[in-house]
Amino acid sequence: MKTKYFTLLILCCCIQANAQIWNLVWSDEFDSGSVNSANWKFEIGNGSSGWGNNELEYYTNRTDNAVINNGSLLIIAKKESYSGKSYTSARLKSQDLKSFTYGKIEARIKLPLGKGLWPAFWMLGNSITTVGWPKCGEIDIMEHINTEAKSYGTIHWFNTAYSQYGGNTSCDVTQYHVYSIQWDASAIKWYLDGVKYFEGNIASGINGTEEFHLPHFILLNFAVGGNWPGNPDGATPFPDTMFVDYVRVSQLSTTSVSDGIENAPKHFALLQNYPNPFNPTTTFSFDLPIASFVSLTVFDMMGREVETVVSEKMSAGSHTKQWNAINVSGGVYFYRLRVDRFMETKKLLLLK
Repeated sequence: MKTKYFTLLILCCCIQANAQIWNLVWSDEFDSGSVNSANWKFEIGNGSSGWGNNELEYYTNRTDNAVINNGSLLIIAKKESYSGKSYTSARLKSQDLKSFTYGKIEARIKLPLGKGLWPAFWMLGNSITTVGWPKCGEIDIMEHINTEAKSYGTIHWFNTAYSQYGGNTSCDVTQYHVYSIQWDASAIKWYLDGVKYFEGNIASGINGTEEFHLPHFILLNFAVGGNWPGNPDGATPFPDTMFVDYVRVSQLSTTSVSDGIENAPKHFALLQNYPNPFNPTTTFSFDLPIASFVSLTVFDMMGREVETVVSEKMSAGSHTKQWNAINVSGGVYFYRLRVDRFMETKKLLLLK
């Protein structure tokens, strides 16, 4: 044990690793007075055959159906007669404004429950305007229906015929959760609060998945009714709301990581942890001069997320968070604190 400890301690002191780090490339924190038109367009109407799903709502761009409040986007479904439909809601898309090929696409969302309710966070290929659906590809990062205690992740594409592949995970959707994918040239992986629950292979366009190597744009919507959830009933609550705290896109880069501060912002104080090396718990500490949204994440040497320790808005002041790594293998890790668009990354050494 002493020999192992000495070897790992030298590694901790001397290593200058090239780690793959997620760098934020775009986000909407919904902290402005209204929906940002540089990021989002509104779909209007009921589409063709209820957006191809026999949905019942009429999507509007009214603040009755989409509004920024207290740092969140609220998408509100209402039961009302409007343009020949019995329900209204909103559907936002970044088409022709923001699109991405590969990366980590994530949103922190709280969802409603009710028969016939169908909120979603998803992506469509830019090529939808030329090749149509499903040849453009569709990546459903989060879908929820009715009163189920689960979240769905699915891809839809064309492989000589319509194809789909997906999974789901248990989830109390009435609480805030971070729904995300990590998407690269090999795979699309679905995560709930930083924990992977499903993976789809797209390497070399296997099984006709060439669509998923092209740019996609982001959508947020709250549908009412449709082929999958069915229609609302008398017990379905209206109005009801889908709360979106933020949407963020990060992409991988290879970054030289040392014991010093990297990209250290001036508006939060020194990040540290004790003990380090540790086994099996360590405590992170940091100061916030102002209330901020904080993300504290642990990564392995390849830049893969191990655990999200913090993902929430925190008040000004000193904070501590403990990480219990009892189920994690020993070795060198990195932890990253991100506050708004700034981040600091340091090393961890887990002795086992």
